[in-house]
Amino acid sequence: MANRNTSGGAYRTEDETPTNRKLIRPNLAELGDRYPTRSFQQRKQVPPEQTNAESYYYLKQMAAKTPMVVVLTDGEEVRGWIEWYDKGCLKVNRERGPNLLIPKASIKYLYKQAEEEGMRGGGNR
Repeated sequence: MANRNTSGGAYRTEDETPTNRKLIRPNLAELGDRYPTRSFQQRKQVPPEQTNAESYYYLKQMAAKTPMVVVLTDGEEVRGWIEWYDKGCLKVNRERGPNLLIPKASIKYLYKQAEEEGMRGGGNR
């Protein structure tokens, strides 16, 4: 009577004994060339460090020579327009007084001088 082999599903008779078979192993280096790892494809890209919104804002205000108010961390207000900027500072030209080179670390915030007049006129912000 034939018995069903549980491992492979093939039939063999009782008098047949399993024989040793040579295991063929593929070369892993060859497989790596054929099937690249998916870790690079699945990994999400890191968002950019800068969105360039700050640069765009400065360029827009520089081109129009928009009068700005720069509020420093100590509460002092500097009025003028932005002549140039770099990674660490702004150069502000003023009508009254010398031009200033202000480190960005000492700037609390800045806004357009026209917005200040709107705030004093009763606008809620």
